Amino acid sequence: MRILFCGVGAIGSLAAVLCRNLDATLVFVDFDRVESKNLLSQAYVKPSVGRNKAEALKLQLLNLHGVKAEAHGVRLTRANAAALCGGADLLVDCMDNHHSRQVLIDYARQAGKPLVHGAVSADGTFGLVRWDDRFVPDAEDAPGQATCEGGAHLPLLGLLAATLARAIQDFVKQGTRRDSLVNLSAVVS
Repeated sequence: MRILFCGVGAIGSLAAVLCRNLDATLVFVDFDRVESKNLLSQAYVKPSVGRNKAEALKLQLLNLHGVKAEAHGVRLTRANAAALCGGADLLVDCMDNHHSRQVLIDYARQAGKPLVHGAVSADGTFGLVRWDDRFVPDAEDAPGQATCEGGAHLPLLGLLAATLARAIQDFVKQGTRRDSLVNLSAVVS
């Protein structure tokens, strides 16, 4: 089983760490670099600052947990989607921009690949874990949009990442596809 995480910022990095117990190859795709401000809300450690996020997460899982993973420090595009995603058994969307998310959706639907999304609302009040056939990406860059930087929404992000990791584990172990709505009062399937 190959699980490909597209986007390993706050939601993706935390969910991936919580999937380290699976009998699967974890693969990370992210073009971004770890910044100091990421340390408050993402699974990275201080020595990772300046490294590519996908590569940093791969190294951390190996060094801290003995888990081997693969990293691709590139942006997902229509030109590379098939090469990056083709060998995956499960695609996990943790990206924070509409265009890249749509590229992944289009590829998954064309290739018949299972795809689960982890997303936080623009105002930071709730999150979703939703399988692709029931997911509609929101427009982005609304004024006042919540950010995963600085740890302001860390409790929600942690709960969302844990819920996403559970959805991934349930899919890998039983083929179950369960959606969830997450807020700080409840997780509702």
